[in-house]
Amino acid sequence: MNTFPTYRQLRYLVAVDEARHFGRAADRCGISQPSLSLQIGNLEDLLQTRLVERGRGAVTLTPAGREVVERARRIGEEMQAIVDRAPLVSRELQGTLRLGTTTTIGPYLLPLVVERLHRAHPGLRLYVREAAPKVLRQELLDGQHDLTLTQLPETGRDLREHRLFREPLMLALPEAHELTAREMLSVDDLAGLRVLSLGPAYALHDQIAAICREHQAELLRDYEGTSLDALRQMVGMGMGVTFLPRLYVLSEVERRALTIATRPFRSGAVSRTIGLVWRRNSPNAEPFQRIAEIIRAVAREEFAPHLQL
Repeated sequence: MNTFPTYRQLRYLVAVDEARHFGRAADRCGISQPSLSLQIGNLEDLLQTRLVERGRGAVTLTPAGREVVERARRIGEEMQAIVDRAPLVSRELQGTLRLGTTTTIGPYLLPLVVERLHRAHPGLRLYVREAAPKVLRQELLDGQHDLTLTQLPETGRDLREHRLFREPLMLALPEAHELTAREMLSVDDLAGLRVLSLGPAYALHDQIAAICREHQAELLRDYEGTSLDALRQMVGMGMGVTFLPRLYVLSEVERRALTIATRPFRSGAVSRTIGLVWRRNSPNAEPFQRIAEIIRAVAREEFAPHLQL
């Protein structure tokens, strides 16, 4: 008879603690809720103690459960470190790399980066998944990604960030807006404007909210877009103005006949920092830095006039 918990049981307990709900934890683990509940029950029987308080509301761990889940997380980190010590740690980049990216940067930069990576390192298999920054951060900590391409800063003692470049933000306006008469804008022009933004899951939302507070603009919380395309369309309908990243404008605005106008800010006064992020205990910092060099080279060669490198 097995007298030790399995790694799977510990992983399920961590998922329950993070989701605070058996159904959501089961979805995250890719199993049915009854199977997950059975595994948690087996773990409780093995340890001869109750780990989870069950009820109609949110799931809560018992004091014993909190102690076990803290140790389970450390075990999970060590298991991930074993997995991470894979073919990436070699003279040439090879093996499988899982890259998470925010939807506001990946689609407009990564196609060129992926092409360069495959050409230079044919043995590297790159799996890319898009998500909102706050989702990416949790998935990175959970081990679902090896690294992420996202907006900085990403603070936390468990993460390490590597700056790539700064990307100017442009103000998107309805074509008939009075500010379209100017070639460049000042942050003082923001006073009194009604500003649309992405939802709170995006780092861009927090940045835009801070800009609005500082420069007396009104952040429209009744209209939070789910994508940059949605924001662009709302601006075109005259619902307000918004901030759009420069690479998005290059790809989706300047090459199309649209009912909006975009204007830059003087001296790049409004911009965001883009970088790579990985787990601090990952043994692959050196190959990740080589990937960062490739991304920076693509940015320099393809977008130098538009980015702050």
